[in-house]
Amino acid sequence: MLVDRSHVNPSVTLECARGGVQGASWRIGFRAKVWKPGRRAHAFLPATFKPFRAYSDASSIRVVPLSSTSTDTITSPFESGVKQDGGDDGPLPLTLENVEMVLDEMRPYLMSDGGNVVVSEIDGPVVKLELQGACGSCPSSTMTMKMGLERRLKEKIPEISEVIQAMPEGPALSTENIDQVLEGVRPFLMVAGGSISVKEISGLGGLQPLVLLHMEGNNQSLFSVRMEITQRILRNFMVPGLRVEWTDQVS
Repeated sequence: MLVDRSHVNPSVTLECARGGVQGASWRIGFRAKVWKPGRRAHAFLPATFKPFRAYSDASSIRVVPLSSTSTDTITSPFESGVKQDGGDDGPLPLTLENVEMVLDEMRPYLMSDGGNVVVSEIDGPVVKLELQGACGSCPSSTMTMKMGLERRLKEKIPEISEVIQAMPEGPALSTENIDQVLEGVRPFLMVAGGSISVKEISGLGGLQPLVLLHMEGNNQSLFSVRMEITQRILRNFMVPGLRVEWTDQVS
């Protein structure tokens, strides 16, 4: 028995057993995903059929008889030619349940790159989200938050005025703490005849705070470690929008 859901995005198919989910497979763009029982069932396969409407990427649900004894993941062929009209049912009220529902649409994209997103807090019309895993330390996390998650949430829940990236507690962004990170690379720089220091920290509390570093020395190998130094600082402080620049790059 095939339950047609042609009013939503045809890029994904889900399969479940009536009364008990057996498995599912879905496709996001060119990336194929597989789900098996016991793996975050609540995130992708609600217990009743009605909430499937919330997962706007689901094009069909194939009902498998409970008499089936196979425990393998059930796969569905990609069904082409299904009409796509977005499947939107109008704006949603701002509730934690609805925010989670919209985020469930986008979590597969984040999880495919080793990340995830959780709701940290809803403060009036402001939603605070925490990017986890690879997404949290990615230099493009601000773009992911603003152009991806925030835009989709505002489309579905117009009451939201802003989506802010919440960060886990970490060390304060200060000259002393940055120097502690730089101590890990200073021995290599000294061997290469160079040195490094913090020139300036600016924009704290803004959208794009800046750490300006100064490196001395002419050995070509000194320039090859700049990316590593930048990544160490970004991973250590986890400040949204943080930029690391060098004095010889500033006009």
